[in-house]
Amino acid sequence: MEASLQNSQMLTDIEDDDTMLTVRRGIEVIRAFQASRAALGNIDIVRRTDIPKASVSRITSTLVALGFLVRVPGTRKFQIGTRPLSIGQAYLEASPMTRLVTPIMQSLADELGVSSALATRAGLQMLYVAYRKSERIATLRLGVGSLLPLDVTSVGRAYLWGLEPAEREQVIEQIRIASGPKAEQRLKGISDAFADLQNYGVCMSIVEYQPDAFGVAVPVRLGPSRTLMTLNAGAVLEDVTREYLLDVIRQPLLRAAKKIEQACQNTNCRL
Repeated sequence: MEASLQNSQMLTDIEDDDTMLTVRRGIEVIRAFQASRAALGNIDIVRRTDIPKASVSRITSTLVALGFLVRVPGTRKFQIGTRPLSIGQAYLEASPMTRLVTPIMQSLADELGVSSALATRAGLQMLYVAYRKSERIATLRLGVGSLLPLDVTSVGRAYLWGLEPAEREQVIEQIRIASGPKAEQRLKGISDAFADLQNYGVCMSIVEYQPDAFGVAVPVRLGPSRTLMTLNAGAVLEDVTREYLLDVIRQPLLRAAKKIEQACQNTNCRL
């Protein structure tokens, strides 16, 4: 009897291990789409995840059936479906942090005629977890859930500046490797941003990520755990200059950052 129970427990453990492996692989497949806005086929996903092709085929079929992925008509490729977006949106809307920061961000956006975003790091990208914009803004086609490059945006460079030195060096080395022949240019942009943060308290990005678009950002630390995030202000504006960003955007952004830190000082802001 005892041996039978032990065998039953062993089978349960094996089934649990198989289930967890399938779940982990499913999450890895979904995360593979975060590195690119392009549609991906099974072979693309295999290359990005190192999951066997047969397993990827089964997982993508299941994710399509569940609404996490959708097939691109006329191709064998997939895109992220609406279900993970709705789950993430619901989570963020229920977050106490979001309720505290969005009025401050909306006030900043309205004052300057810009968009304002609060972001955290996701690998070598920055994820927008809160977003507000002025009715006067020329849209950047961004919003909650948008992913921006860490290395060529003000929101990413400000986050790098806020990291502890050892972790910052590790992430910058990852950027250097991922940038290939553009590494020197990317590292110079990061270095210049660090100099601006040292001198002005903010860093700027002008027409680096989108044509005629600018971004100004500052690191913020929220809640009792001092969770690092980044607050930015951005818009599409032709012929914008550094002087304009420093004279017009800088001080309102710094004030908003201080208000957000104060508003969240007693709120758990871990995502």
